[in-house]
Amino acid sequence: MRRGKENKTLFVSFSGMDGAGKSTQIAALRARLEEMGLRVRTIAFWNEIAVLTGVREGAGHAIFGGDKGVGSPAAPINRRDKNVRSWPMSCVRLCIYFLDAISVQRVVARAMRSYMADILIFDRYIYDELANLSLRNPMMRAYAWIILRFVPRPRIRYLLDADPVQARTRKPEYPLEFLYENRQVYLDLSSFAEMTVVAPMPMEETKRAIWEHALKGLSFGAGESENGAHGTREDNGCTNSTKLDGPFGRPAAS
Repeated sequence: MRRGKENKTLFVSFSGMDGAGKSTQIAALRARLEEMGLRVRTIAFWNEIAVLTGVREGAGHAIFGGDKGVGSPAAPINRRDKNVRSWPMSCVRLCIYFLDAISVQRVVARAMRSYMADILIFDRYIYDELANLSLRNPMMRAYAWIILRFVPRPRIRYLLDADPVQARTRKPEYPLEFLYENRQVYLDLSSFAEMTVVAPMPMEETKRAIWEHALKGLSFGAGESENGAHGTREDNGCTNSTKLDGPFGRPAAS
């Protein structure tokens, strides 16, 4: 079921707090799409898009005394980077995130021109950086609005919601208090950026819900442009800001 050059490459993004299960769900969706004969490429935001990654990780260790690496249940760590809240750090983030937005433009444009994949799946996107800002601050919200209109918009924008306690159990890197705060910012962002929120569910139910939704959302050859305006209606009949609810429900963003 390969698509020709006359058909535009579609792309999907997965966002969510650390430990939400993004890697698992991305792998599951990719496998199902490849079973259909589609060419799929996964793009890791931190490895292929984010700029100055070495400096950013080193600063969290050298300046704030945080641990490096990735936490696991057997080896928890204490990171000090995006959970450091201060105006100087916020100013630094605004500059770096703007550079990342430029990088997003370049990477997406290059991938679209290459025709090397029918579907691009982004493991994190610019949304995950905006979730590190205090979006209830009018200045930060205005900045996020500008960034969202600057970067290409994925056809489907998944936000994997997660219980902070369970997320930290899977990936112990940040204090629980920060994870609760970060989760709320993600939920605020979900309506602001018109994302599809996937409620906390058992893994297999989540896989099934995402697959069924993706089949409708990735209606090949038609539909809204990735650079289209927010708030438009997709050709599959679904409006943006969709909620994929499970037996545990989804807390309302306040």
